[in-house]
Amino acid sequence: MEYPKIKIDLDKIEHNVKVIVNLCKRNNIEIAGVTKVFCANPEITQAYITGGIAYLADSRVENLIKLKDFNIPKIMLRLPMISEVEKVVEFSDISLNSSVETIKALSEKAIEKGKIHKIILMVDLGDLREGFYDEEELYNTVEEILKLRGIKLIGIGTNLTCYGGVIPDETNLGRLIKVGKIIEKKYNIKLEIISGGNSSNLYLLLKDKNIEGINNLRLGESLVLGRETSYGGKIDDTYDDAFQLITEIIEIKEKPSIPTGEVGMDAFGKVPTFIDKGIRKRIICAIGKQDIELDAIMPIDKGISILGASSDHLILDGTDSERNYKVGDKVSFKLTYAGILRAMTSEYVKKDII
Repeated sequence: MEYPKIKIDLDKIEHNVKVIVNLCKRNNIEIAGVTKVFCANPEITQAYITGGIAYLADSRVENLIKLKDFNIPKIMLRLPMISEVEKVVEFSDISLNSSVETIKALSEKAIEKGKIHKIILMVDLGDLREGFYDEEELYNTVEEILKLRGIKLIGIGTNLTCYGGVIPDETNLGRLIKVGKIIEKKYNIKLEIISGGNSSNLYLLLKDKNIEGINNLRLGESLVLGRETSYGGKIDDTYDDAFQLITEIIEIKEKPSIPTGEVGMDAFGKVPTFIDKGIRKRIICAIGKQDIELDAIMPIDKGISILGASSDHLILDGTDSERNYKVGDKVSFKLTYAGILRAMTSEYVKKDII
């Protein structure tokens, strides 16, 4: 097997999904499993489906195309670009929206293709990413899109923590539920989906907080890493190591801990700083910033620390490790959600599914 590689344990992922699906079912919530973190890999997607998710969700049309053969409703997570509405209608059943112009374009393409494309309108509850911040604008938009053919309004949704870091709570989610009830009463329609957001919502369920009325969550990080994302709390009986990065050592040398000579900018335009710890055992692995973020990987060997990286070289300090590493040996890392995303996206990191 070539290196670097990311080792993926399907059994652990499926187990995580089952645990979280059961947690959500007890609260009358269905899960849309977000596939973007692993670029819609079909084997991992199947683990999601076997685990019990109700929808597949992705932010990239390219990934939705990969999912076309799975017989399960698919959601376009990112607000569609008008330039891609034809593919959005073709490869997704539902899309999140906040612009009348885009919805009209979706309507036209859906009519052309003889389809009904479903719409979830996004509401901004203060995180300041996508969605209607002004409720009157939202209600006016509902009135306008109900006149369009080829589309069907099936729900409203929100997103929290991803940009502004706003924590979901009973107050802001209560507002979303209230908006949904107003829409249903004002326009005499029934909304199928009230989507409360992402993995940050799970801490409310874990603390038995009341979010009755929310019936959908769009989950990614919790499924692959077994944690809620409001405070980073571990979800009981889940795995955080279903994805592991494995790298190969290409050099081990005893070297000073600070460079020799005048220090200027590094390869990424920043001026590095160093702490003098004397002579240290420096390990170089064959991976770099083109493939990973340094703060998104954690050595499994606690005696190893990360010193830095260039585009293609990861530089480690192995002085405190109990293991006597040699060139050709492997160093393994746990990954954050961002780390999985970067490594899975890189074509230079091999994927080893077990």
